[in-house]
Amino acid sequence: MYQSEKPYPSIEVEKKNIAYAKLLLEDYAGINSEDTAIHQYLYQAIVLNNKELYDVLLRISEVEMHHLDILGKLIFKLGLKPVFGTIDKEQFIPWTAFNVNYKTDEKIILKMNILHEKVAIENYLKHIKLIDDKYIKNILKRIIEDEIVHIEIFNDMLKKLEKLN
Repeated sequence: MYQSEKPYPSIEVEKKNIAYAKLLLEDYAGINSEDTAIHQYLYQAIVLNNKELYDVLLRISEVEMHHLDILGKLIFKLGLKPVFGTIDKEQFIPWTAFNVNYKTDEKIILKMNILHEKVAIENYLKHIKLIDDKYIKNILKRIIEDEIVHIEIFNDMLKKLEKLN
């Protein structure tokens, strides 16, 4: 299982709110975002010569794509187009392939992925505190549950690799 067994809440917002949409752009397509995770995991799956890790990375990237879809719909309902980038002080910062880490050592990759998932959770928790919309909070809490599952999977894969060496 590559995600929590709980269903996702419906994608709703209490009302349009551009400030909330801008916050969610960080999670959508910022440096440490769902978009970055998708690209990162797909790259890793391609370059690693490990069938089990390949399958895990592809399945987790599918869950991250679902998160990207959810966040994009939320951003749109909040009143912004879900562009691939963030907005900082009214300045648009486009998503870039420089956000992807191109390391190819399996242990380093797994450690990086664990860190990436932990930072994503921290960002979601920060946004939950900043956003006063029960629907968005519930969705972000549900996404966090998947990120916790991903950390557990990456930790298990790392332990397997360390036993082999």
